[in-house]
Amino acid sequence: MAMGSLSDSDDDFNPEINTTPLVDVMLVLLIIFIITIPVMNHAVKIDLPRATNQPDEPKPQNISLSIDAGGKVFWNEEAIDSEQLTARIAEAAKKQPQPELHLRAARTTQYEKVAQVMAAAQSGGLSKIGFVTDPQAK
Repeated sequence: MAMGSLSDSDDDFNPEINTTPLVDVMLVLLIIFIITIPVMNHAVKIDLPRATNQPDEPKPQNISLSIDAGGKVFWNEEAIDSEQLTARIAEAAKKQPQPELHLRAARTTQYEKVAQVMAAAQSGGLSKIGFVTDPQAK
């Protein structure tokens, strides 16, 4: 009566996994990686721009031109009349590089006076005119 024995016989199923072929495959892959990694080039070729050493051109000092509510014109905080304004604009236009004219007007200044100053700057040869505003002024 041999109903089910627990003996080890050659016909029984063995549930253990044979890891020998797995180890062989891993060793072959390891050898392949050891051989191929030094062959690969890790450098990235970049075409960098060439640096040049040129002196910077000095930027001219900006001209601050202010117009108050009464229409009086101030050149860098100095009060001037229309003849002096025309002469100074012509003198500034001759400079190389040309300075920027920063025009600041009071909120209640008449547009006619601002237009006259802009026309004088244009006819005098100044091409760079900037408007300065104060958003906090009421």
